[in-house]
Amino acid sequence: MRYSLLLHNADPSEAGVTEEDMEPFRAAFDAYAKSLNDSGVLVSADILQPPSNSTTVTLRDGTLRVQDGPFADTKEQLAGAFVVEVPDLDVAIAWAEKCPGAQYGTIEIRPSAIVFADGRWNNLV
Repeated sequence: MRYSLLLHNADPSEAGVTEEDMEPFRAAFDAYAKSLNDSGVLVSADILQPPSNSTTVTLRDGTLRVQDGPFADTKEQLAGAFVVEVPDLDVAIAWAEKCPGAQYGTIEIRPSAIVFADGRWNNLV
C-alpha cells in the first residue's frame, strides 16, 4: 500500500528558529531519508519551498484565477512529503514516528487512492 507522509509545521523563521538551529534537523532528515531508502520503502521525497513561493490556481467561479502565495493563511504549512510503499497503516505509522518533523510538527499519513504505474491507472481503494 502506498502512503504519503505529509509534514506540516510552523514556518521556522516565524517561530524564531535560526539556520544554525535547523542544522541538526537537516542532518536528522538526511539520516531518515537514507533509512527509508535503505529499507526499500521510499518511493519519493520532496521538501517544499516556503508557501511564499507558491502559486494558487482556481476555477471556482468559472474564471481562471492565479494568486501568488498560499490560498489560506495558516500557522502550519505543508513543508514536504515522503511517499512510501509499505504493507499497511501500522508500518506507515512506525515510519512517521521516526520522522524528525514529528518532534515539532505533525505528520499526516494519507493512503494513495490511485497510482499511475505501467502506463495504466491502478485504483487502490
